[in-house]
Amino acid sequence: MTTNSDCIFCKIKNGEIPSAIVYEDDDVYAFLDLSQVTKGHTLVIPKQHTKNIYETDETIASKLFARVPKIANAIKETFQPIGINILSNNEEAAGQSVFHLHLHLIPRYDQEDGFRAKWETHEDQYDLAEVASAIKNNI
Repeated sequence: MTTNSDCIFCKIKNGEIPSAIVYEDDDVYAFLDLSQVTKGHTLVIPKQHTKNIYETDETIASKLFARVPKIANAIKETFQPIGINILSNNEEAAGQSVFHLHLHLIPRYDQEDGFRAKWETHEDQYDLAEVASAIKNNI
């Protein structure tokens, strides 16, 4: 399994840095985010070091994403949030600060719980068929 000796998440999953472990198996490690944006804010990482979604092969991604429902449902059963945000920041421009692929599971308790995800729509600026075709051509 690939590890990056400079990566804080690799050090966490290897036990070099303590963490509040939520879930672990051969491929995935989940632990509480120190920031706790909301109670139960959990990070889910592949044990194999991969920088971001762009550099992740389908096998690693499928194992990572397959564990999310189990962990999200455990958070729901434990804390009864009214919703959950699942997100991943990839590359610095998107807010990635630790360059080991990770998913944030952020339980939501109300609209004033400290988490914000807001974006403006620009549907009038893009031809959706053209955009879809361009993406499709690169798959």
